[in-house]
Amino acid sequence: MSNVSQQQYREILVSLTQGVLTITFNRPHKKNAMNLALVKEVMAVFSDIADDTSVRAVVICGSEGNFCAGGDISDMHSEASNKETKQQAIWHFNRSFGRMITQVNHAPQVVITQLEGAVLGGGLGLACVSDIAIAHQGAVFAMPETGLGVVPAQIAPFVVTRIGLTQARRLALLGERIGAAQSKDLGIVHFVCDTPEALQQQLDQVLKQVQRGAPKANASTKALMLKVATVELETLLDEAADAFTRSLASDEGQEGTQAFLQKRKPSWCV
Repeated sequence: MSNVSQQQYREILVSLTQGVLTITFNRPHKKNAMNLALVKEVMAVFSDIADDTSVRAVVICGSEGNFCAGGDISDMHSEASNKETKQQAIWHFNRSFGRMITQVNHAPQVVITQLEGAVLGGGLGLACVSDIAIAHQGAVFAMPETGLGVVPAQIAPFVVTRIGLTQARRLALLGERIGAAQSKDLGIVHFVCDTPEALQQQLDQVLKQVQRGAPKANASTKALMLKVATVELETLLDEAADAFTRSLASDEGQEGTQAFLQKRKPSWCV
């Protein structure tokens, strides 16, 4: 088991309880907008748990009523005053976020976003790569970048994948702010809750359901689904058959089938 919850972080809070790792963005004075330090810390956490099957789920949330207001513009400019040139620093910051969101997207664990308040720019991108997105009804979603004269560069592909090109174009080109209910209709969000208590209850229910899936089977399933439309179908189906055969012969497969025949819960259900 990793010691990720024991490490010291500056921009995030991390806790690990019964196989659930919670990452809380902790920049409330900026509505949890991401600076480079936060991006690097999140990447470090996901790197640390990449091979840790004891971590069943990762919950990403924000402190003090906001999920994430995107990238911290002021931080981009402060980075530019260091050794790198201005353009190099901005490129590095933007591309680092893209690497982070890709890492979250490919995490073997079930990734859950708990969405409140501002879910803007990069925050929306993170929601779009989460396996399960749970939102408070007061959450506000938007891609405001073009209104600032910039491009939603790193999140655009993930938003398109989540909701399709037509709706992604609309959100990006209009910068339209939408609520949680409309985000659910678009497919960004899976659950909408009307109170903080209901939000927590929904999270608890989802985490309970996560325990039903075997950790390695969940990871393999995510990896397979992420190859859809990127690998030729017959090749992908061959790979899927290989994955199924390996999983059935694995410790998880043996335990799962035996539990089914014996009418009991498998060992990974807690």
